[in-house]
Amino acid sequence: MYREGEVRIPSGCAISGIISRKGKNICGDLAVKSISIMHDRSNGLGGGFAGYGIYPQYKDFYALHIFYEGNSAREECERFLDRHFDVINLSKIPVRKTSKITNEPLIWRYFVTPLPTKLTDSQLEEKEFVSRSVIKINTLINGAYVFSSGKNMGVFKAVGFPEDVGEFYRLDEYEGYAWTAHGRYPTNTPGWWGGAHPFAMLDFSIVHNGEISSYDANRRFIEMFGYKCTLQTDTEVITYIFDYLVRKQGLSLKDASKVVSAPFWSKIDKLPQDEKEKLTYLRNVYSSLLITGPFSIILGFNGGLIALNDRLKLRSMVIGEKDDVVYISSEESAIRIIQPNLDKIWSPNGGEPVIITLEGGAV
Repeated sequence: MYREGEVRIPSGCAISGIISRKGKNICGDLAVKSISIMHDRSNGLGGGFAGYGIYPQYKDFYALHIFYEGNSAREECERFLDRHFDVINLSKIPVRKTSKITNEPLIWRYFVTPLPTKLTDSQLEEKEFVSRSVIKINTLINGAYVFSSGKNMGVFKAVGFPEDVGEFYRLDEYEGYAWTAHGRYPTNTPGWWGGAHPFAMLDFSIVHNGEISSYDANRRFIEMFGYKCTLQTDTEVITYIFDYLVRKQGLSLKDASKVVSAPFWSKIDKLPQDEKEKLTYLRNVYSSLLITGPFSIILGFNGGLIALNDRLKLRSMVIGEKDDVVYISSEESAIRIIQPNLDKIWSPNGGEPVIITLEGGAV
């Protein structure tokens, strides 16, 4: 599997997202078109997409997308899957060969559900069983990387410019109610297939523009709860933070966002007493999960998207609306290229999450 050499280059990166509140199908080529207009914000060392609602025929099963460095890793991983899951369907992920995407690993897809006996014996909730299994594969099976593990969603990523990655994965053949996209310009971390964005755990996925100066503190805290950061880039930890706060700790998406991009104490002091007490509690209890440094992120989850800046708004983000469709991007041009006639367009404030959910909460 290809890994770029150790280099440091100025930060770029592009992010884009689109969602239909009514759950209407959006073709993946729209996400490709949006991110491609920001070509110069990336350098060909990583591109990727996450699509939600793309596997309706297997919506009740976890879709595992896995990179393998060779057949021995695949065989070992499949033995693990057979011991722990009922594998409903497995195949190579269809790709369209191109000279612009090279050194590709083996790329397989499995639709699975935990074996009832294994789940009972584990005494774990189903999602926890799946997440622990993903972490075991990524840490214990050399040359196997599960890069997507949610239901009715999937991540597609590679080393390359995002428009070439979209062509490679034949995203024009997929439809879903929401998409996120990323064009990478690595700074401190290597450019390789597993290190491209989005990063995912279960149905949460993250695309990120920026740099996490708090990464070591964030990683040390989150790894106390069973997570392992194995994909050689700081962004991976953001996905685990949201999974931990929302799924394990039961925080709302808004409150989890206020942990990640917490208000300054000077702002908290001026808030009404009930809100002041709540945010003080969150800042004190989850202080190690505050992300510092410049960032803009789009979090995807089953049922919606979240757009979030760092509290100083050091990375650009624009949001547009047209009818029931919401567009999120690093640049207005990436929205206008796919929807020139918007009803509304604005830039969110630093640290203020914009949460877009499906009408009725589900497709």
